[in-house]
Amino acid sequence: MAGLLDASGQETFKARAYARGAEVLERLDADLGELVDRRRLTTLPGIGPALAAMITDLYQTGRSPTLEEQRQRVPAGALELSRIPRLGLDKIAALHAALGVKTIEDLEAACVAGRVRSVKGMGEKTERRILEAIRRMREPEAQRVLLPEALAVADAMCAHFQKAPVTASAEAAGDLRRWVESVDELSLIAAADRPPDTMKHALRAPLLAEVTARAKESFQGRLANGLPVRVQVVPRSAYAPALLRATGSTAHVQHLERLARERGVRLEGDSEADIYHRLGLPFIPPELREGEGEIEAAMSGALPTDLVTAGDLKGLVHCHTVYSDGQHTVEQMAQAADTLGMEYMTITDHSPAAAYAGGLTVDRLKAQWEEIARVQERVSVRLLRGTESDILADGSLDYPDAILEQLDVIIASIHRRHRMDANQMTERLVRTMSLPCFKIWGHALGRLILSRPPVECRVEEVLDAAAAGRAAVEINGDPKRLDLAPRWLKAARERGIRFVVSTDAHSVGELGNVRYGIPIARRGWVRRDEVLNTRSAAEFVRSVAPTGRV
Repeated sequence: MAGLLDASGQETFKARAYARGAEVLERLDADLGELVDRRRLTTLPGIGPALAAMITDLYQTGRSPTLEEQRQRVPAGALELSRIPRLGLDKIAALHAALGVKTIEDLEAACVAGRVRSVKGMGEKTERRILEAIRRMREPEAQRVLLPEALAVADAMCAHFQKAPVTASAEAAGDLRRWVESVDELSLIAAADRPPDTMKHALRAPLLAEVTARAKESFQGRLANGLPVRVQVVPRSAYAPALLRATGSTAHVQHLERLARERGVRLEGDSEADIYHRLGLPFIPPELREGEGEIEAAMSGALPTDLVTAGDLKGLVHCHTVYSDGQHTVEQMAQAADTLGMEYMTITDHSPAAAYAGGLTVDRLKAQWEEIARVQERVSVRLLRGTESDILADGSLDYPDAILEQLDVIIASIHRRHRMDANQMTERLVRTMSLPCFKIWGHALGRLILSRPPVECRVEEVLDAAAAGRAAVEINGDPKRLDLAPRWLKAARERGIRFVVSTDAHSVGELGNVRYGIPIARRGWVRRDEVLNTRSAAEFVRSVAPTGRV
């Protein structure tokens, strides 16, 4: 119902209500039949009388008059076709009427044959765009999900397992435990005193939409959000080895197996740390288990033992407010930082070139400084005035030097002209990194995971310029960005470049984005003392001051 309402392009509020209702049911651990029989569905959050009536109909009869009525209002196949960006109900109806299009396959065939351009209101450009969108949907990347969604369903599944009386523990493994930026399958390991009983309980998980394969101790299936899932239920004694094998990349696990054969031991133990110890290795954190030199580093004693953690951070960097495209005021953001026990927070709204995001003119920036001063009297967290300054096409920054010199911190980011060729982009960024003011290179390559590739440039050349100039690199915690990628963080470390782990927060809730930024830093082997916002407020201000002043 939510999908049909959304496809219609009308009643978006009602569509969201149905979507929330679906999510509530997907995560429901209570007996649905009992709630229906006792007419207590409306005690669930987000379930009102209309939703309760539909759920009751569907549960008791498998049909819903309301749903069927909505299906009649929407052209055949509209729900599927609405997955294509900018293909609204009016265009879907026109395609159905003129060409009989009901499915994405029908639409693709019509585009290939050049028939879509003949439909009123469409043309060759629209036809080409639709065909490109269909082909993107079929790429492997289109089947992946971002970390927040993967974590949410993993937490819900593990919570369900742990409600079984015979389950000792359950944990996500695989790409998610290594904090890979996007996930195409969820891997879960559960330990139990009676694995068959826990397996039966696992198979009743509300989020599990279907089971595609099943063995004695494991099964594969698909969750309600479409994400494939692989579940393994083992005795307590086998939990650590199973978790170890299911977490590491293929290259990492194969290397461990070779070491075990060479040293005449088994990959067994009471904990993962015990297994590594049996191999003569220190514990290797999950984020590092990629088969990219971490085992060799562990053998030689070169593996970092002081990787940055969330608890190390003393300041929140890269925070937006209502002055540009944030959702909360300076005071609301500051109060939230106080609640989190932070020493300092940078207020870094957009610069004028980012007009689409409400970039601040000089006058509005100065008005913000005055508000920061007023708010500072009411909060404990130290508020630092800054900017997320656009890197302009020629590599310059988006405020006069006289303004930049009055700031505490400058984050320099690209928001426009992402499609420059590699030579132009490299020259642009090298100039920025070479500017005499200290700047933090924000969401460095401008990627949006699953939707926009990184800009094209010679990254090592830009990093060389950053190392020679006065620059640090942001590790952006926005789960849609997570920029720079770990391999480039390693390259930056080799050059002695320092980092900040940022929130890129546009709301109070997004101050928690460090949850995603920290693992990316750890995947890049970034140590505590390499992160500037692990320092005290005074040290941080001294480190990032644009003009070198204290």
